[in-house]
Amino acid sequence: MCGRYSIYESMDHYLRQLSLDLMVINGYDHEPINRYNVAPSTRVEIIRQAGDGLYVDRVKWGWAPFWAKGKRPAPINARAETVVTGNFFRSLWPSGRALAPANGWFEWIPDPTDPKRKQPYYITSADGKPLFFAALAEVHHGMEPDERDGFVIITAAADQGLLDIHDRKPLVLTPEVARDWISPITSTELAEEIVQTGCRTADDFKWHAVRREVGNVRNQGPELILHAN
Repeated sequence: MCGRYSIYESMDHYLRQLSLDLMVINGYDHEPINRYNVAPSTRVEIIRQAGDGLYVDRVKWGWAPFWAKGKRPAPINARAETVVTGNFFRSLWPSGRALAPANGWFEWIPDPTDPKRKQPYYITSADGKPLFFAALAEVHHGMEPDERDGFVIITAAADQGLLDIHDRKPLVLTPEVARDWISPITSTELAEEIVQTGCRTADDFKWHAVRREVGNVRNQGPELILHAN
C-alpha cells in the first residue's frame, strides 16, 4: 500500500455504517473531514472501542516502539504476515486494535512510456460505501498530543486485478468484521483470523487513474480523486 488515502465524509457517516449502539465518549467534529490526500506523519481520525464506548481520536499516521524511535522513519504500515508474531508491534498487538475509516487510497505505477514518471490511481469501494482499514494504535488522552501516540494500517497481499496496481493493499474490513476487530471481547484467536482472512477481495473495489497533483502533500480537494483527463 502506498502512503496516501482519503477521508472526506463526516465522522457521523462512518459511524452509521458500523451500526454500533455505543456512545462516543470523546467529542468529534460533525463537519465533513475533507481530507483528500492524507499523508504519513499527519494527524487523522481513527476509531477505537473501550468497554461500552467509542473513541474518535486524531492520531499521527506512523508509529514506532520506544526502542526504535529516531532510528528510521516511523512505519505507517504493518504487514499481515508478520504483525502478529513480530517483535516490532508487540506492544500494540492485540490490545491496540483500531479502525482507520476512509473513502479510498492511492497507488502509483510506472508509466510505460516514461519509466521516470508514475501514474497515480485511486482505489475505492465498488458500491460507494466507506472503507474501514484495520489498524493498530497507541493513544494517550491528555491536554496535549503525546509523542508516543501513533497508528499503523495493516496491509495484505493484493489479489486479482489489484495486482496490476500494487502487490499490497490495506486490510479493508466489512462493517461486520470491523465491529469484531475493535470489540474488546474479541479473542486474540479471532483477531488473528481477521488479519489472515478478513480482507475484502478485489471484486469489492474499483479504480481509475487520477491527476499527478496528488503527489504533492500540500494539495487537497475533491479534484484529486476524479478521473484523470
